[in-house]
Amino acid sequence: MTYQNYSLKQLQAIDAAHHLHPFTDHKDLRAAGSRMITRAEGPFIYDSEGNEILDGMAGLWCVNIGYGRTELAEAAYEQMKELPYYNSFFRCSTPTPVLLSQKLAEIAPPSLGQVFYGSSGSEANDTAVRLVRYFWQLEGKPEKNRIISRNMAYHGSTITGASLGGMSGMHGQLGGAVPNIVHVMMPYAFELALPGESDHAFGLRAARAIEEAILEAGPENVAAFIGEPIQGAGGVKIPPASYWPEVERICRKYDVLLMLDEVITGYGRTGNWFAAQTFGITPDTITTAKALTSGYQPLSALLVGDRIAATLVEKGGEFYHGYTYSGHPVACAVALKNLQIIEKEGLVERVRDETGPYFAKALRERIAPHPLVGETRTIGLMGAIEIVKDKDTRERFQPGGSAPVVIRDHCIANGMMLRATGDTMIMSPPLIWTRDTIDMACERILKGLDLAEAELRRK
Repeated sequence: MTYQNYSLKQLQAIDAAHHLHPFTDHKDLRAAGSRMITRAEGPFIYDSEGNEILDGMAGLWCVNIGYGRTELAEAAYEQMKELPYYNSFFRCSTPTPVLLSQKLAEIAPPSLGQVFYGSSGSEANDTAVRLVRYFWQLEGKPEKNRIISRNMAYHGSTITGASLGGMSGMHGQLGGAVPNIVHVMMPYAFELALPGESDHAFGLRAARAIEEAILEAGPENVAAFIGEPIQGAGGVKIPPASYWPEVERICRKYDVLLMLDEVITGYGRTGNWFAAQTFGITPDTITTAKALTSGYQPLSALLVGDRIAATLVEKGGEFYHGYTYSGHPVACAVALKNLQIIEKEGLVERVRDETGPYFAKALRERIAPHPLVGETRTIGLMGAIEIVKDKDTRERFQPGGSAPVVIRDHCIANGMMLRATGDTMIMSPPLIWTRDTIDMACERILKGLDLAEAELRRK
């Protein structure tokens, strides 16, 4: 029996009875009932009541080529017919992860030519931590195991991922984080820049917080620094141009590995294949997932630099780590087809040269003047709308984070899917968006802002 045989209320009742959602207040959800998304096409999703919603989040940062791409379904079907599954253990491999690894090495920054597969960004970051610490053991420096991260970072929901991340709410529920992980300030100029401090100077100061943490621990004890090029779930916090080159300089100075989490930013989001290329840096590892398959299959890929790979091959015994679905042949077949489509349709170049600049201009000129907006910030097709009660003083609505939820709900009711995180509205649309789609998004966001302002000012 298919879902069409059920009413919305029946599906909501079953959902409430049996389905535990991620990042959810389950008591609240069961009182309200979940929205049933039943189909999608291009940049739009549709709920069970037939409402069309422009998807400003690409699902969850991932559906870069949009919905309804039959080429990906056909790639999965053909691979399932030929070889639906085999593992990568026991000195075995299958063709699709082999060919995908070659392709990823081709588009990655220089000297990141090895790939380890999992099924999620969380798994990729777990793998990266395991691999980095193992690398230093093989180098005869097992004490070099501390990892520096940042406040409000997001690196996944496993115990290791949540420990790496800088979300206090997640830490409070861990009951004990993975040891030897410390957090430093984030490069968030809107709130953390000093009066009169330039973006350039702030970027250097934020980077040097990492150096201070290295020196405090002793460089001989620090394995790596991990960071998202742009802190996504933390509010699309885009660092000044001075930040990442200084971070790389500091890491090289103290022989600390540089780990980039590009689970959100990989595969064209910033106008290059990877944000490492956008910022002009070469890390030692890059974790990726999400848009690798445009969300059509669960797959992650950890890109590993030559230095780590050479030590692993030349000095290592068995690396006791892996997953049943590492290099899943169907997921890798879908990824290969997805990357082919991104290349064929020139989506990376379109974001860099056309839609990214237009998106920035549209938010700056049409959204930023609104009374509720403190600033807008974008990079490629990734954006943030900072919500304030007073534009001049940057005073926030209280309690913190409450106003964006009101705005989000008004936007969704008017056909625009955005995400609220803290005091920020965030966007990460499919890369197939056009200028017309961006104009449509601005119209719907402005309507949501106007309706939310009327409600918020009454309180």
